[in-house]
Amino acid sequence: MTEPARKPIRAGDIVDDETARHIFNGVARRTLPRPEWTHHAHLVFAATLLADRGLARAEADAPGLIRAYNESVGGVNDDNQGYHHTITLFFLRHIDSFIAPYRDELIGARATRLLASPLASTDYPLAFYSRERLFSVEARRFWVPPDL
Repeated sequence: MTEPARKPIRAGDIVDDETARHIFNGVARRTLPRPEWTHHAHLVFAATLLADRGLARAEADAPGLIRAYNESVGGVNDDNQGYHHTITLFFLRHIDSFIAPYRDELIGARATRLLASPLASTDYPLAFYSRERLFSVEARRFWVPPDL
C-alpha cells in the first residue's frame, strides 16, 4: 500500500523526525510515492540510514534498498539510469562526516542541517569528480574514487 503523497522536500526545508522516518520507511518498504523521491529525499534517507545502522552497514544495505525501491516504482537499474554506486557511497561517506558532530541531535534536526549545507546541492559531487568519470558506467556499477 502506497503512503499518502506529501510535498517533496527541498534544500533549506525544516525536517521533523516523522518526515525523516516517512522517507526512510517509504523507501525501505517500497511505499514512498515516486514524486517524493527527490535528491533531497535521498539525503534524508541516507542520514536516517546512517543514524540507524552506522556507515559500514549503511554502505552494505543502501544498494539493495535503493535498487528495490526504484524497481517498485517502475524504475530501471541499468548502465544509464537508476542506482548509482559511486554517488551513493560518496554521499553516505560525506553525510556521515557532516553529521558526526550532531549525533546527539534527533534525526530531523540532523536532516535539517544537511539540507541547509553544501551537500544539498545536486552538483556537490562535481567538486570532487569530473563529469566524465562520475557519470561513467564503471562509476554507476562500482566505487570509483574522486579524480579532482
